[in-house]
Amino acid sequence: MKSRQASGGLVYSTEAGRMCPACRQPVALCVCGAKQPIPATDGIVRVSRETKGRGGKVVTLVKGLALEAPALAALGKQLKAACGSGGAVKDGVIEVQGDHCDRVIEMLKAQGRTVKRAGG
Repeated sequence: MKSRQASGGLVYSTEAGRMCPACRQPVALCVCGAKQPIPATDGIVRVSRETKGRGGKVVTLVKGLALEAPALAALGKQLKAACGSGGAVKDGVIEVQGDHCDRVIEMLKAQGRTVKRAGG
């Protein structure tokens, strides 16, 4: 039988979300310094519109940003405020509620990023 330490312990909590396996704190409050690796990208930010799995509601997705979690959350907050809507940052993808592709593309280009519209 594996011990609790060997199996990695708590990974997700309904109260705090994702947990750091090393220090067992919420990822946002991680104290051990074990950071999530930044995914490798091709340097192009892709903005798309999606409705799948959301009850027909439209969401603008921003993928391909090679940023650490705090910087990604800050950019997500800027985009949501500029669009005047809500959203979330999940697994390296910024979600903005509503169809705001054009506005998001303009903002990201103004920041000097290479942006492409993905999808239809």
